[in-house]
Amino acid sequence: MEQSEIRGWVVGRVPQEWYDGAPEVLVDRDEIVVIGRIADIAQQDGVDLASARAGRVKQHREDTRVARMRIAQEAEKKFGRPVSWGARIADEGQLFTHLSIPAMTRLRIRERQLLDALVDAGVARSRSHALAWCVRLVAEHQGDWIRDLKDAMSRVDEVRDQGPKLN
Repeated sequence: MEQSEIRGWVVGRVPQEWYDGAPEVLVDRDEIVVIGRIADIAQQDGVDLASARAGRVKQHREDTRVARMRIAQEAEKKFGRPVSWGARIADEGQLFTHLSIPAMTRLRIRERQLLDALVDAGVARSRSHALAWCVRLVAEHQGDWIRDLKDAMSRVDEVRDQGPKLN
């Protein structure tokens, strides 16, 4: 319930003219991330499209900074977690600000050896970077299953909200 409330508040609070459609709003226990799709740039002769898109994102970031910070402060006060921002143009995305939250985990020697092998091979800079790489890999290869799991948990939350209220 809280996630849909946060998403609804953000979608309603962000000016419609900023983005093509409603922004994507990601919510977890630590952070709210708002990513809006901005208008793409038409291909022109002699213009590097990637550079033009990067310039468009930078312009959007600078033009909306004051208002984004005001919205972020309101949301943090209301929901108790910071707001990070980003923009997407075509298939490119850029986060302006975001948190890197340490995650507590206990790993046995075999798991630490795996992380160390990734570091030694140059795949990752550190054990924490290797662990983040592993999480991204699981998300990439098990994405449908993870989405189904999240959908099921959302349904559990809905049913729980409809049940009796305990004081």
